[in-house]
Amino acid sequence: MSFFRILIFLVFLTLSGFSYSDNHETQKEEVLNKVEEIAKEIEDEDEVPLNDPFAGNEGNNSMSSNIPEDEQDDELSLYNFKLAGLISGKDYSYISLVNTAGEVMTITLGQYLGKIQLVDLRLNEAIFKKEDKSFIIIDFNNQIREANEY
Repeated sequence: MSFFRILIFLVFLTLSGFSYSDNHETQKEEVLNKVEEIAKEIEDEDEVPLNDPFAGNEGNNSMSSNIPEDEQDDELSLYNFKLAGLISGKDYSYISLVNTAGEVMTITLGQYLGKIQLVDLRLNEAIFKKEDKSFIIIDFNNQIREANEY
């Protein structure tokens, strides 16, 4: 009797295994069909524009285009930064500059940015002193101007 039970059990397992493999194959085919449909939908979608539609006519980089030749290769040139913040206190004064990669650099009064030194702050601009004793002034509109005195 136990022989027949084992035989019936093996037959049951064999038949259930076939039905599982058949079901598995149909599920696999359904998934592949869905993936193909999604791929076709992605191909049919419009391409994303390369420029930012919200930037207006300025483009991605609103830095000054009249950069002096000796400043173009200098990574710490003031022309590669934008004035982001200005804090003036009784004892300490700071400015925050953002470079083209989006990294923030905080400089205190008297500290150097490359070859130029932060010497003074006004309400909306920072004044740097160059090696030749002339000054570079940057404001929040990212306008950089050079002057002999400030």
